[in-house]
Amino acid sequence: MISASDIGERLKQARLNLDLTQMEAAERAGVTRKAVLNAEKGKATLEVFVAIMLALGLEAQLNSFMPPPPVSPVQLAKLQGKKRKRASGTRKENDEEPNTW
Repeated sequence: MISASDIGERLKQARLNLDLTQMEAAERAGVTRKAVLNAEKGKATLEVFVAIMLALGLEAQLNSFMPPPPVSPVQLAKLQGKKRKRASGTRKENDEEPNTW
């Protein structure tokens, strides 16, 4: 089983592969250098992990980790709304003269 510290090590290796300092990664992610340091130790919030992964160009790994769920058939039916069950037919104009009373 993978631990948070394992994810942190992978994050660190990805950063080093891009030849980025912790400060450069932090600036790209919009977090502090301390947040990057903590993430690399496996001690960060999910939000910080995701921000750093996006800054390092690891979107594909995020999608592999949790791909978008498909729309369920029930939800799809709700989105489609009510469907017509009958045609109204064509309306014919009245050829007769209007009733005059």
